[in-house]
Amino acid sequence: MRSVRVHLGERSYSISIGRGALGRLGQAAKRFFPGGRALVVTDRNVAPILGERVLRALGRGGCDASLCAVPAGERSKSLAQLSKLFDRLAALRIERGCGVVALGGGVVGDLAGFAAAAYLRGLPYIQVPTSLLALVDSAVGGKTAVDHKAGKNLIGAFYQPAAVIADVAALRTLPERHYRAGLAEVVKHAAIADPRLFSFLEKNAARVRRREAGVMERVVALNCRIKARVVEADEREAGVRETLNFGHTLGHAVEMLAGYSSSLYHGEAVAIGMAAAARLSVSAGKCGAPDAERLVALLERFGLPVALRKPPATAALRSALARDKKTRKGMPKFVLMDRIGSVTTGLEVPPSGWRAALAGGAPPAGGGS
Repeated sequence: MRSVRVHLGERSYSISIGRGALGRLGQAAKRFFPGGRALVVTDRNVAPILGERVLRALGRGGCDASLCAVPAGERSKSLAQLSKLFDRLAALRIERGCGVVALGGGVVGDLAGFAAAAYLRGLPYIQVPTSLLALVDSAVGGKTAVDHKAGKNLIGAFYQPAAVIADVAALRTLPERHYRAGLAEVVKHAAIADPRLFSFLEKNAARVRRREAGVMERVVALNCRIKARVVEADEREAGVRETLNFGHTLGHAVEMLAGYSSSLYHGEAVAIGMAAAARLSVSAGKCGAPDAERLVALLERFGLPVALRKPPATAALRSALARDKKTRKGMPKFVLMDRIGSVTTGLEVPPSGWRAALAGGAPPAGGGS
């Protein structure tokens, strides 16, 4: 069992990582939910696999818990589903000292975390991530949100969990495509902050694809340490935390234009966005072609898409990017690669290069500023 501490003063918390980590949930609930009651928010895919097990674990910690399963998928990150969670919390007479457990992937974590942040002006909540994307990224850092028709994650709050219980055994339950999508965030962390992790992934790509428990426990722990250090330095995304948006500027745009549908998972959109950002980095003179090629090659080894056959029109991309949270004074800001393990934030990239980068071609030279 591994442990990573996120140091944020009175908001500090620990991430328990390993096979069997779920066994620690009851103890965590006993500590953080002194009121003895909780609402477990999950989705309809995870509920039949882990729902009863989680309820029993909470019961062993003296916590009387109820289960609420929302439809699986990005569309559950909505104001409508948030309102239903508030209704359920009210019906259960959840009080301060009671809590929320987010059992699932990034959608559930974002939705349940925001409900916890808002209900009674803040309930303690525990993240129990079950997807790879949530294990290595979204469950750590306290970013909670729902989507709006005007854009992704526009309504939310920075609200840290009381604890994160990261049981890597859950990875065995994931469909292959979901697992691959989560690998995009693993590659992202290595690309922005850890060249040694990047090399480890290159050398052990087959073992990662096979989900070998020992390898994945190490990978998850390394990713959580990277995320923790970034969050500690910049909890509210005022500076260095923007490095975590590598691949997300164009990635979010194409995801939004795809209608947040099953035709394009979030991790797949991020992979496409990272590959496009790498190409833009080369054209801007920020990064050497060999490093960009290594990034694209690793994404491909993990079975992730790196380009779009028919990228959206520039006008559509411009409209989508205008709604992005990272846009300032109407101009989207990009994160570009300097080299494997280092990126630069807050850069403007001319629209003339966006479609070519998404299509897998070489954008016009001199594209960054």
